Amino acid sequence: MSIYFDNAATTRIDGEVFNHITPYLIDNFGNPSSAHQHGRAAKQAIEQSRETIAGLINASPTEIIFTSGGTEADNTAILSGVRLQNIKHVITTPFEHHAVLNTLKALQSAGEIELSYINIDDSGNLDHDHLEYLLQSKGRALVSVMHANNEIGNINNIELISEQCCRHNAIFHTDTVQTMGHYRHDLKALGAHFIAASAHKFHGPKGIGFLYCRDGVSLEKLIHGGSQERRLRAGTENIPGIVGLAKALEVAYSHIDAHADYVQSLKSSMIHKLTELVPGVQFNGNSASADKSLYTVLSAAFPLNFANGNLIGYLDDNNISVSGGSACSAGSASHVLQAIAADPSKQTIRFSFSKYNTIAEVEHTVNLLAAVRNTLAA
Repeated sequence: MSIYFDNAATTRIDGEVFNHITPYLIDNFGNPSSAHQHGRAAKQAIEQSRETIAGLINASPTEIIFTSGGTEADNTAILSGVRLQNIKHVITTPFEHHAVLNTLKALQSAGEIELSYINIDDSGNLDHDHLEYLLQSKGRALVSVMHANNEIGNINNIELISEQCCRHNAIFHTDTVQTMGHYRHDLKALGAHFIAASAHKFHGPKGIGFLYCRDGVSLEKLIHGGSQERRLRAGTENIPGIVGLAKALEVAYSHIDAHADYVQSLKSSMIHKLTELVPGVQFNGNSASADKSLYTVLSAAFPLNFANGNLIGYLDDNNISVSGGSACSAGSASHVLQAIAADPSKQTIRFSFSKYNTIAEVEHTVNLLAAVRNTLAA
C-alpha cells in the first residue's frame, strides 16, 4: 500500500481537471497575444477562466491576476502594498509562510519598513488586542496574516482582522494558499486588499496561481516585458495552467461541503486512533480542534526515540509520505514550531489529507505507528 499524506505540500491533479487541460496542450495551443484565430481562442480561454474564478469567490474579473503560484502572488502584494502605498510599518505573525516572511525581512534589511509581529499564545492563537495596539502605534500599516497555517493548521479570523484594518485604514494581505478550494471565500464581504492562491493545493496543476487585488489598489510589476495581464505581468501566459486552475476551483466548489465532511472524518479518525493506540502523542497548535484548524491538516508530536528520531524516514520506508518539522533540529528547525514553543523532546509529523485518502490508509498508518511504540515498550 502506497499512501500519500502530504497534501498540504501538493495534491494529485483531479481527473476532470486533467481532461480539461489536455486540449490546451495539443489543439488549442495558440499564443493569446496573437491576432489570428488560434490566438483569439487562447485569449478567450484566459478570460473565461478569470470570470469563472471571480464568480466563485465573489470578485470582479478585473481583480484577478494570474501568477506562477502563491509565492509570486505574495511577493507582488507585499511589494506593491509597501512601495505604492508608501507603507513604512508592516505587521505580521511569526508563523507566516516563507514567501511572506522572507520578503518582509528583505524589506526590513533594506531599511524600507519596520516590522512588527502580533503576539501569539502557545497554541498559536493571535492576540487581536495586540494587533489593535500595533495598528494604532506607528502610522498607516500593511497587515499580512495567512488565513490558515500550513504546518499546524490553525485558522486565523481574517474577517476580524479585516475589520480592524478597515478601522485604521490599513492595507490587508492574506495568504489563502491552504484554504482556497477547501473553504468558500467571499472577497467582497471580506474586504481584503490582496489574497494569494495556488492551484496545486486544490487538485489543480503546478506552476499557476492568482493574486486578487481589490479594484483601485495599484500593483507594482515584478516582471517587465510585454503587455500581458493588463501590463502587470509580462510573459506568454500559461494557458493550460490557467484553464486548469479555473476548472480545479470549479470542481472544488461543486463538492466543497461533501469533501470537507469526508476529509474531516479521516482526520478525526486519525486523532481518535492515535490517542487510543499511541499513548503520549500530542497535537501541535489547534491541530486537533475541528473548529479552529484546517480539516486537511493534523500536526502530531511523537517521542524523539520513535524510529531513532527519524519517524518521517520510517514511514517513507513503509511507503507512507508525510512531512514534519522539529523544534530542535539544528539547521532545519521549523519556524512555526519554534514560534509556538513546541516541545523539543518530540518529533513532529504533519499528516495532510485529501479526498483521495481512505479510512483504510488512516488505520494502516496508525497501526504502523502503534507497532513502533509497542517495540519501545517491549
